[in-house]
Amino acid sequence: MPRKTNFRPDCDEDYNDDYGDYDDYVGYDDIEPELSTKGKTYEQDKALNKPLIWSCYICTYDNEQSFLSCEICGVLRDPSVASGKASDAKALSKPVFDATDEKNRTTKVKINDNISAVLSEERQMDHSSASFAQAVQQNQTKGKNSKFNKDTLQTLTNDVDCLKIETNVIRKKKVSLDDSKPGTVLLHDQEQGKQVQLNLAIVGHVDSGKSTLSGRLLHLLGRISNKEMHKYEKEAKEKGKGSFTYAWAMDESSEERERGVTMTVAVAYFDSKKYRVVLLDSPGHKDFVPNMISGAAQADAAVLVVDASVGSFEAGMEGSGFGQTREHAQLIRSFGVEQLIVAINKMDLVAYKKERFDFIKTQLGSFLRSCGFKESYVTWIPLSAMANQNLVTAASDARLSSWYRGLCLLDVIDSLQPPLRDVSKPLRLPICDVTKLHTLGMVAVSGKLEAGVVQIGSKVLVMPSGEFASVRSIERDSSACSTVRAGDNVAVSLHGIDPIHLIPGGVLCHPDFPVAVAARLELKILVLDIKMPIIIGSPVEFHIHHVKEAARVVKIVSVVDQKTGKVSKGAPRVLKSKQNAIVEVELDGAVCVEEFTKCKALGRAFLRSAGNTIAVGIITRIFEQNA
Repeated sequence: MPRKTNFRPDCDEDYNDDYGDYDDYVGYDDIEPELSTKGKTYEQDKALNKPLIWSCYICTYDNEQSFLSCEICGVLRDPSVASGKASDAKALSKPVFDATDEKNRTTKVKINDNISAVLSEERQMDHSSASFAQAVQQNQTKGKNSKFNKDTLQTLTNDVDCLKIETNVIRKKKVSLDDSKPGTVLLHDQEQGKQVQLNLAIVGHVDSGKSTLSGRLLHLLGRISNKEMHKYEKEAKEKGKGSFTYAWAMDESSEERERGVTMTVAVAYFDSKKYRVVLLDSPGHKDFVPNMISGAAQADAAVLVVDASVGSFEAGMEGSGFGQTREHAQLIRSFGVEQLIVAINKMDLVAYKKERFDFIKTQLGSFLRSCGFKESYVTWIPLSAMANQNLVTAASDARLSSWYRGLCLLDVIDSLQPPLRDVSKPLRLPICDVTKLHTLGMVAVSGKLEAGVVQIGSKVLVMPSGEFASVRSIERDSSACSTVRAGDNVAVSLHGIDPIHLIPGGVLCHPDFPVAVAARLELKILVLDIKMPIIIGSPVEFHIHHVKEAARVVKIVSVVDQKTGKVSKGAPRVLKSKQNAIVEVELDGAVCVEEFTKCKALGRAFLRSAGNTIAVGIITRIFEQNA
């Protein structure tokens, strides 16, 4: 598409117009004035062959006379075409030739003298509104001396019909799922010299040592320098919180450091022998479970951190809603995470006793099995983050090494199976946050790319606003790149869109495959441990990927047998703990969703009430907005 002069200030500075290829072109300016064509002077010939143009009333772009719609913005030249006036459409549209003869598409068509005469008369009219039929009618009113009579008009009509001009030149592109798939060359290039990315969520009860474990691991792997750690240690001691030294590497906000708890999901990166690990340090306090859901929903695997000290483990396993070990384990499994590392931390406080380790493994193991975790995908490891035991090397304390012969934490991470990526599916990028990146110098959206591939220059559809935008630059793990694929945590800057349309909870989609936007959904849920039964009309908080919305249960369709999956009871009045059911919920506002069978990340939902998660489930049906 041609560039307009008034777009120049917005062009990239490094744009290189290869107009040097046209230096040898011989145009009218190179013809000697003495030359003539068929008895006409050069000036007359130039004036005669001057292309007719019409100005778009929207973007003011000068289009060729034969164009039916604006080449820049696509607005129809004559609104009457949209209402079905075929005669006007024939006069304004471009000829469309047989699709089987591709070479003839570039052949110049010579129209007879009658059509040329009409176009000559049409020059005197207003190009923004005149049509071919109006030009003929005007010439017929000139009287007996007019050079257009009925026979000429009939001949003219036949000549135009011979061109086989189509009245509906603007057609919707027929798309298929194959159109959204990246080329094999692109996928091959992505595999070259790149470690597999693993999104690892750190979850567990409050004060179990999650941030300390993350900070210590980053320091041991060289991601945090000794100088930085010395600064954190000095600042922590000044605040009277010397034991929070490593936690402050993750909890950077003043409020988090003042309160001594993680409030949002902190993101950090490190490289192991096998993976490029994205560390997602999640909050453990029950007040910040919604933040934990938003961040940990991006996880491919998880580390469940358990405090081994007497009383702390038992507090995390309480069923009254305050035990976040239980709730986090249920949420992680509902995120689709199958591989779990149970890190029994603070073993130094119980003198590395094997009996305490076995007791925790027995109690917690039975609960994890009830959540759906398979024993073969759960790894148990004793360690101490503060004492640096069993993190990146084998334990050096004889009290632990005397009975534990397994792998250290870093080696266990490398033993995880690589996650599967939906690269061949249409683009899906749920927006986690909208930030202004200093390296990009503009507003950007960030999140985990759940499906598809994004490249610089790609055109994307932003939902739920329905606005289009183009990708200007991309960052992966704080490093600039040109292409990212499913599974990557990215920051994408967009241009051609008002930033007001970029909101957390929105989704970047393939232009031909938009995500659904709905306010009424059918869910298949598992009811967790609840005190009050779920009934029709129960108010709930609906959580899905990075958005939450007030909702209510409007219909309980049936109760489903957990083993067979068949309906055991239709239209029950209430739902109790541990029941599987199909329900319909209605949201106060529409959100971006997908059926679970189409996109798992956008098809998992959570229902919360009174600060507790009461049910987890998947979306089985999406009702249309007007339903």
